[in-house]
Amino acid sequence: MLMMKRTLLALNILTLVGATLSWGQNAPQANIVNANVSAPSAAPSAMPSTDANSQAQFQPRTQRYSITAGDTFDVNFELSPEFNQSVTVQPDGFITLKGVGDVYVAGQTVPQLTQTLRSSYEKILNDPLISVVLKDFEKPYFTASGQLGRPGRYDLRGTVTLTEAIAMAGGFNSDAKHSQVLLLRRVNDQWLQAKVFNVKEMMRSGKLGEDPVIHPGDQLFVPKNLLSKVKPFIPNSGVGAYGNIAP
Repeated sequence: MLMMKRTLLALNILTLVGATLSWGQNAPQANIVNANVSAPSAAPSAMPSTDANSQAQFQPRTQRYSITAGDTFDVNFELSPEFNQSVTVQPDGFITLKGVGDVYVAGQTVPQLTQTLRSSYEKILNDPLISVVLKDFEKPYFTASGQLGRPGRYDLRGTVTLTEAIAMAGGFNSDAKHSQVLLLRRVNDQWLQAKVFNVKEMMRSGKLGEDPVIHPGDQLFVPKNLLSKVKPFIPNSGVGAYGNIAP
């Protein structure tokens, strides 16, 4: 009886080992292949590229002029001169065209405006040939603020560098911090790029090659120096003078 129990136990063990070996030859191989294929494809989507994000944020904006309220331009028709006209952009961004009516054009560049006019006149003309000539429009400008002789808004004509823009704005006053002039430049509708320039060192060393060119819409700001910040707390006008501070 004991011998029979041992024989049955041995047969059960052999059956279990055989089933385990048979399962090991089939299932695990498929699982390993799936793991090797799926892992690399999941990684890129989970880890977005930092370079791609930074490029999306700081792409330089186009320098083409955009039509704004108050601009005036001529619309000329090559084959239909009876529609030639001079129009002014109204405060709400619309213009009124002969034979067409009101059309919204604010924010468009000249090529976009030309296409808008063509699309509008295709309703009454066959393939109109239209050209647009700007007459009176917002001139390029920059703004200067902070510790300058004449802060304000200045027309930008030709090539103007940062030091030249400072001179146009009256130069530094006595409270200016020459070493930390801030230049702000818009790169798109959501982002401003800011750079600090040490104009004092630039002028002292004569490295005018580092003097940046001002772009339309740039803003420059000159902060106060340390002395101007503590000057209200000095009892006498002379910096080297001593006096008693009232309790």
